[in-house]
Amino acid sequence: MSSDAVLIEARGDIRILTLNRPESLNAFDEELHRELPLALRSVGDDPDAKVIVLTGAGRAFSAGGSIDDFEKFADDLKARRAALREGRRLFDELINVHLPVVAAVNGPAVGLGCTVATACDMVFISQDAFMADPHVTVALVAGDGGAATWPLSAGLLRAKEFLLTGDRISAEQAVRIGIANRVVPADQVMEQALAWAEKLAALPWQAVQDTKSVLNQHLRQAAVSTLGYGLAAESQSHDTQEFREIPARFRARRR
Repeated sequence: MSSDAVLIEARGDIRILTLNRPESLNAFDEELHRELPLALRSVGDDPDAKVIVLTGAGRAFSAGGSIDDFEKFADDLKARRAALREGRRLFDELINVHLPVVAAVNGPAVGLGCTVATACDMVFISQDAFMADPHVTVALVAGDGGAATWPLSAGLLRAKEFLLTGDRISAEQAVRIGIANRVVPADQVMEQALAWAEKLAALPWQAVQDTKSVLNQHLRQAAVSTLGYGLAAESQSHDTQEFREIPARFRARRR
């Protein structure tokens, strides 16, 4: 891979994938959208890899979508459709890669970043981090994967509570409702995620990989029933006046 959007580091039979846009809190720009699925596929094709650890550079796991793209997507249907296709490709790669994926949530996981974390197989979250899917607060349908993962992990009523409001979820609450596994001190997130990865890597590889695949049949079925409709509805959100007003609101907040 020639891009630096996703860094790949080999540690024995573990591969560490790092979202590498720290200046934007690892928000998903066009390049990161494109490169993360490619990185997952590349590592999946590595015969020596057994486990993936996914984390973010800097102080965030991922801030989700980029506000800088909102005006473009409101006016450019082709760009919008391309971005939504990349979002679908990313979700599909996450749930279909045969290697277990351990998320090391080192900071906020928001929007698409939250969806990415909840599509992983084990989630370690820093005690200082939070999770949120605030699609509705920026006038978007939460259609890019949260509607598939959250009901399975947290239950339908909990999923509705947080996807309909976009409220923040603390690290402790994320574990309590089932969208993360372990809360750990901030300086131990990678250490503990890597320890878990090493535990998985030491087990019989075919049994681990195919057990993950069997369990992810639930996610695949949910994706088939929700993602097509969800992404179409999210695309339509870009045509609303409420969505078009969001960039100006954010610029005012920054000032």
